[in-house]
Amino acid sequence: MNPAINPAINPIVIIGGGHAAAQLCGSLVEAQQGARIHLVCEEAELPYQRPPLSKAFLKAPDQALQPHRPEAWYAEAGITLHRGDAATAIDRERRVVTLASGGELPYESLVFATGARPRRLPSLPETLANVHVLRSAADAATLRERLIPDQRLTVLGGGFIGLEIAATARALGLDVQVLESAPRLLARSVSVEISEHVRASHLAAGVDLRLGVRVGEFEIEADRLVALQVDGERVAIDWLVLGIGAAPETTLAEAAGLEVENGIVVDACMRTSDPSILAIGDCSNFPEAHSARRLRLESVQNANDQARTAVSTLLGNAVPYSALPWFWSEQGALRLQMAGLMPPDTTIHRRPSANPASAASSFSLFHYLGDKLVCVESVNAPMDHIMSRKIIEAGKHPLPAQVSDPAVALKTLV
Repeated sequence: MNPAINPAINPIVIIGGGHAAAQLCGSLVEAQQGARIHLVCEEAELPYQRPPLSKAFLKAPDQALQPHRPEAWYAEAGITLHRGDAATAIDRERRVVTLASGGELPYESLVFATGARPRRLPSLPETLANVHVLRSAADAATLRERLIPDQRLTVLGGGFIGLEIAATARALGLDVQVLESAPRLLARSVSVEISEHVRASHLAAGVDLRLGVRVGEFEIEADRLVALQVDGERVAIDWLVLGIGAAPETTLAEAAGLEVENGIVVDACMRTSDPSILAIGDCSNFPEAHSARRLRLESVQNANDQARTAVSTLLGNAVPYSALPWFWSEQGALRLQMAGLMPPDTTIHRRPSANPASAASSFSLFHYLGDKLVCVESVNAPMDHIMSRKIIEAGKHPLPAQVSDPAVALKTLV
């Protein structure tokens, strides 16, 4: 550590326990800044991997959480952990964070890595015993107890999290129904062709999909939801999962007077409207370099890359965030991977699997704006995804004829 830096005088307080916070800790430790860090986690667990919560963790009762790093690592790095002790207030004038325990943490720099919270329906009480959301380990553990074969699980929402849970529950032997208000699945995230492929895959697995539906009144008895109206039809409910999207967790930031609009507004170096405060990951609204527009991304990749950008800012070597967005989702036998952001009205070129026997279940879609490759969607084609990311990041674009072999295109263009 720089001898001019005194951890007691120059502390960095990180609020959050997800991927962004974990990566920020790791990168700061690599820079020998671990002794400056106070990590404030609302949950009692060490920061852990979130993607398995909707898949492997739900499937097996003995599946444990996967912490990013063991507790000993934090101690050896000099990081002070505040687990199960949420931040409750920010005093920007005094540069102090107040904790639920009543303690106060002074900071030189503060980083919001508060993530996003699942959206709920205002008309449904949050205390209903058979209505669930999935954000935390506690949510997943409770839901795992409810996934009993031959029970009926209704998933409200045909986005990534809802479909991942649906696929997991179906594999466990539940009768699964997905209700989506949009005319197709994943309408805001993937192309029409990928959406249709996902729909066909879930139908083949035995999931009951209802698209373009309108959900009406709810029938509640005691502490349970017993039925809901779907297009005027009464649908009985055993268990309901809400997968209707997520909202950025900005409560503290708003109360502290920071600029907030669909997330905590930051510049390209992750600085908020208060230069001593940064925001990263799902909670941040940032200028995205490849699309030249402001947006908020909910992805592990974005969380990790923004954490690395934040480190450069915290250490006085600010480098604007320019990472290529990419995403993935596992839904039963489906592995979807997307490189780049897909604008509307692209020209699409399809690359099927080299193996004719798997061409229907393994392929990639290359999206062009004019002669510029802007996005690639891959289904069960991980090598296509890896190569496509490199090609787009290089800023060079293969001709449509070259997409038949991304590896060849990469060697030609990079």
